[in-house]
Amino acid sequence: MEHLYTEDSIKTLDWREHIRKRPGMYIGKLGDGSSPDDGIYVLIKEVMDNSIDEYMMGFGKEIILEISEKEVRVRDFGRGIPLGKLLDVASKMNTGAKYDSKTFQKSVGLNGVGIKAVNALSTHFTITSFRDNRYKRITFAEGNLVTEEPEQPTSERNGTEVIFRPDEKMFGHFHFIPEYIEAMVRNYTYLNSGLTIRFNDQVFISKNGLLDLLNDNLSEPPLYPIIHLKGNDLEIAVTHNTEYGEDYYSFVNGQHTTQGGTHLQAFKEAYVKTIREFYKKDFDASDIRGSIVAAISIRIQEPVFESQTKTKLGSKDMWDGGPSVNKFVNDFLKNHLDNYLHKHPETADILLKKILENEKERKAISGVQKLAKERARKASLHNKKLRDCRIHLTDNDERRLETTLFITEGDSASGSITKSRDVNTQAVFSLKGKPLNTYGLTKKIVYENEEFNLLQAALNIEDGLDNLRYNNIVIATDADVDGMHIRLLMITFFLQFFPELVKKGHLYILQTPLFRVRNKNKTIYCYDEKEKEAALKELGSNAEITRFKGLGEISPDEFKHFIGKDIRLEPVRLRKEDVVHELLDFYMGKNTTERQDFIIENLRIEEDIVEEEV
Repeated sequence: MEHLYTEDSIKTLDWREHIRKRPGMYIGKLGDGSSPDDGIYVLIKEVMDNSIDEYMMGFGKEIILEISEKEVRVRDFGRGIPLGKLLDVASKMNTGAKYDSKTFQKSVGLNGVGIKAVNALSTHFTITSFRDNRYKRITFAEGNLVTEEPEQPTSERNGTEVIFRPDEKMFGHFHFIPEYIEAMVRNYTYLNSGLTIRFNDQVFISKNGLLDLLNDNLSEPPLYPIIHLKGNDLEIAVTHNTEYGEDYYSFVNGQHTTQGGTHLQAFKEAYVKTIREFYKKDFDASDIRGSIVAAISIRIQEPVFESQTKTKLGSKDMWDGGPSVNKFVNDFLKNHLDNYLHKHPETADILLKKILENEKERKAISGVQKLAKERARKASLHNKKLRDCRIHLTDNDERRLETTLFITEGDSASGSITKSRDVNTQAVFSLKGKPLNTYGLTKKIVYENEEFNLLQAALNIEDGLDNLRYNNIVIATDADVDGMHIRLLMITFFLQFFPELVKKGHLYILQTPLFRVRNKNKTIYCYDEKEKEAALKELGSNAEITRFKGLGEISPDEFKHFIGKDIRLEPVRLRKEDVVHELLDFYMGKNTTERQDFIIENLRIEEDIVEEEV
């Protein structure tokens, strides 16, 4: 069939239609709430950012965030939006006060887009402004105006209130994970000392900024007291621990830049340069930064981000005509960090010892590392373990946050996923049998073990997460004893050698259905007994029930339902109280008696349900 290119082919979408048709341009991926970068959290952030900007300008010391029954309410006590412009602010693109640099200096939201995206992607959106003893309220549905109430007198304090409910037609059967929202709220308070945020029944406030951030995120005592440095437009906190890898928290104008950017790269380079000059020795950069835990917060006039979601800074200069970000950070560290180490020789001694330990281990594995890299390079040319996708996290593509690597067991499971996947964003890595238990081993094993070496190369994480190729790493195993064991072994591998991958929310377990319930008219896939009982009620007592025992039993046509837009992922999360080495020692170490007692005390017996007809 010939596709005609005529005047009728040219379409003009209004602002709400464009956002709903291309949500990835505005909020990254949609998601169902399983991942911290899913769209429902970006919606909350877009509203909160406006309230934070008010606080940064000196108005309103408290923000209320309430979430219940999938409805979000944000109330600040800033100046309130000018009532005559409330409709425009909520529904006209490129409209806002952030274009006036005198009103909002060093703000996050500069494009006048954020709150309009929340409006368009919500089934219900109400915005109310309280200003100078008067208020105005406007309600929308999917971006369409529903009611615009006239101005009324009020005794309420100045400020803005936004209430919205994300649209399930866009986000599916989403759910909020409180820990993700709490982490967002905590970050706001770390970056705005003195600000109080009330999230449901909890109150969050920080007095010590990034020092509090590191203390709250360290699961074990650091090797030396946290170095906390503050200056105009720049704050840094840094220490080392005993874990592998590098762990960074970076922020620009209060925005958590999870993908880093020019400011984080400047910090890494400046830190290495300062340490080399202090010790007067040309240490390898990886030895200096190995096991580092650091946070950097910088404030820039009119920052340029690489996308609307503002997760990576692209700005090269602090302000128009000002110093480069690189020079600004370098000069700060050269002065303040060097002074700190001279004044605290005990810290300098501990840091030197850690650098030398890193150097010793690196040299011990350098030979096998070189061979492993060459083996991985050759294998990548005809790597049967990896079936790659076309888009990667490192690409400047609106779907990059959807990029996923499924780690599967056996050929049948990997075959089903490979045939069902989206070849643009979903890749498959196939394990052969059970992987090695890596607890207690050194990183040398990552290079000596072929599967681990190839997996590391596929993820591109040997030198940290800067060039991570997939946003989501998903362990996809059978829901039987062997499958559970493989999950544990893979989680152990990541926690042992790449803990930041888990801490940054990249690791998941794929949830696949346990049952298929169907009659002649409809098929329902059920993930637990409760869903199965509900399906039986809907389809009737003559419905056929199939129990899936393994991923290989699920046909590729069926698998499309489980790894598409309705994919269910269980995030692998660490709580603050979880000490990694203690967790690994208990579950994967040699404390056989203690572990046996734990298993017996927590034993749960389930019937093995076979295919049957009811």
